[in-house]
Amino acid sequence: MRTRRAALLGALATVSMIAVSACGATAEKEDSGSGGSKPATGLRLMVPNTPGSGYDVTARTVAQVMQDSEVASGVQVYNLPGAGGTVGLQRLVNEKGNGKLAMQMGLGVVGAAYTSKSKATLTDTTPLAKLIEEAGAIVVSKDSPYKTIDDLVTAWKKNPKKVAVGGGSSPGGPDHLLPMQLAKAVGIEPKDVNYVSYDGGGELLPAILGNKIAFGASGFGEFLDQIEAGQVRVLAVTSEEPIAAVEDAPTLKGSGIDLVFTNWRGFVAPPGITDAQKTSWIDALTTMHESKEWKAELTKRGWTDAFVTGDEFGTYLKDQDKSVAGLLAELGLA
Repeated sequence: MRTRRAALLGALATVSMIAVSACGATAEKEDSGSGGSKPATGLRLMVPNTPGSGYDVTARTVAQVMQDSEVASGVQVYNLPGAGGTVGLQRLVNEKGNGKLAMQMGLGVVGAAYTSKSKATLTDTTPLAKLIEEAGAIVVSKDSPYKTIDDLVTAWKKNPKKVAVGGGSSPGGPDHLLPMQLAKAVGIEPKDVNYVSYDGGGELLPAILGNKIAFGASGFGEFLDQIEAGQVRVLAVTSEEPIAAVEDAPTLKGSGIDLVFTNWRGFVAPPGITDAQKTSWIDALTTMHESKEWKAELTKRGWTDAFVTGDEFGTYLKDQDKSVAGLLAELGLA
């Protein structure tokens, strides 16, 4: 049966990312790309982990949509990995007042700020928007001996420490919380889980393909190309209902495991930007969110629309921060 803590952990997660298109410190609101004005220029989106990660895919998709929908032009996406996203978080905080920079982030950065003992925190940033939620997936390589989720769980329960699970986030992030929650749901003590941390999906994928780990736990969107190519097999997804993008994969609940888990992604800006700059970001993101190009990406990637902005997103961040801090303390990780 699903435990109270499992339910709480599931509620904490929700996947995904947010487009950033803002104006500089001296830019006027009409330069944001909203309201039919000229596209914003000189915007930079920081991804705080490796190429190929969920954050990376999300940020690059956002940048492309912003350009295709003429919200912005020449949006630069760059990676600054390290310490579960907190290297990027520190850089963002150091960029106080920079109205042209935003960082892709999500639940993983919330947890990593505690487990990495980061001096910079998300409360130091300017919340812009939460954009999407995404289900997780339990995946194996094409030549894995585990053909179904039942095969995997049976082997895992026999020898939890031998069956290594990899995730693209540090302890406290969604890829860590997911297998811990799954373990508890199937009767395995979380402390017995052999979790191997990778800095984003770009590092996790080779470990799955090379069978360096028994299975991976991460957002399903990070593996779509490999799933379509037949290199990766999805044993189960963690959503309430089946996902069209991976239609052959059962849900955990449909497989008899009472667990639902979702992750979220959004964008934050540096501290010290002006109210006008913050409004410009939010206007630009709202325009992008309403575009037909973005709606097409949501369908293509199986992302769930979860758009909230500004103060509402700020309140959500504070709630997530408080909940994650409590859970990590309970697990002895913070």
